[in-house]
Amino acid sequence: MANQCAVVWDDSVLGYDLGGQHPLHPVRLDLTMRLARSLGLLDDVEVLKPSPADDEDLERVHRPEYLSAVRSAPTAAWDVGHGLGTDDNPIFDRMHEASALVAGASIQAAEQIVSGRADRAVNLAGGLHHAMADHAAGFCVYNDCAIAIAWMLANGVERIAYIDVDVHHGDGVQAAFYDDPRVLTVSLHQHPTTLWPFTGFPTETGSPKADGTAVNIGLPPGTRDAEWQRAFHAVVPSVLDAFRPQVLVTQCGADAHREDPLADLAMSVDGQRASYRALRELATSYAGGKWLALGGGGYSLFRVVPRAWTHLLATVLDRDLDPNTSIPGDWMAHAVRVAGNVPLPTSMTDGADPAFTPWDGVTDAPVDTAIRDARHAVFPLHGLDPLDSRD
Repeated sequence: MANQCAVVWDDSVLGYDLGGQHPLHPVRLDLTMRLARSLGLLDDVEVLKPSPADDEDLERVHRPEYLSAVRSAPTAAWDVGHGLGTDDNPIFDRMHEASALVAGASIQAAEQIVSGRADRAVNLAGGLHHAMADHAAGFCVYNDCAIAIAWMLANGVERIAYIDVDVHHGDGVQAAFYDDPRVLTVSLHQHPTTLWPFTGFPTETGSPKADGTAVNIGLPPGTRDAEWQRAFHAVVPSVLDAFRPQVLVTQCGADAHREDPLADLAMSVDGQRASYRALRELATSYAGGKWLALGGGGYSLFRVVPRAWTHLLATVLDRDLDPNTSIPGDWMAHAVRVAGNVPLPTSMTDGADPAFTPWDGVTDAPVDTAIRDARHAVFPLHGLDPLDSRD
């Protein structure tokens, strides 16, 4: 039935485990789902168990020789290359199977939307947006975001918009569709001169045959909720209105938070909640309500990711949580056991106000420089006036 949200999840996706003290630890997913269940968000929700993506689906984005390298890596007696076996992308047992399962979960979520069984779908284990056609990168083996988009294009969807709010540039998805005018990729990220992968400049706007379909907003370190929201609303709604997608796909990395150890933006959980609500409004206004939400980065494993993504689930499900909601005692008891000495939050808020002043022209504020650069690079390519605050 349409107008419902499909949640794709199974504990088996926790097998995407890069091991040891790797920042992308699956405990963040486990704690998120435990918190959502403790708060009753998944009551009466049928949770769909994912199946692995097959080679045909993976090869819509990745090269066959790369798949072979991923399969052979755990038992190979030689360096298989392709970005595997690095500190960022260590080799682990059943790496292909675990990675294909995450990709399959995103395809299954996409299929729920394309089939009409749901208007919205979510795969929190997804969002592995850095993987390239022939190599792993940035903790990502298979690029489930691009794979799900490619699957939808192959199954009748003609125009898809992808919005990436991870603190790192959504480089792998941009690269996959840089030549494809059917896909609009929008990334809000920390400025590429200050953070890996050092791409995502405003001048990256798509190839000549798809010019204007890549949109990049590089935010200065220290960007807070109000500034982030100002930049988002000054650019994203206008390009979506011009592009008119049939489906909105979002990568909702939680690492733009001020406590994230791998980056330097300064959002709160309250600002992240506001960003999810804004994405929901955009899906309703510009994509016929069709919204595929994926996870992504986020390395404050105990304090931030579970709260942020529980708010994401609540938003996608139209079961919005009061930010002052207390965190249930059963979740706290479990989290204490796995978090050790990390102090845990007691409510779903950071006590921040994410209200912002809409952009109405360039000021001396660093975020307005980012807005100016993005609008001047891409707005004319969509017939929009970069100086007009109504666009």
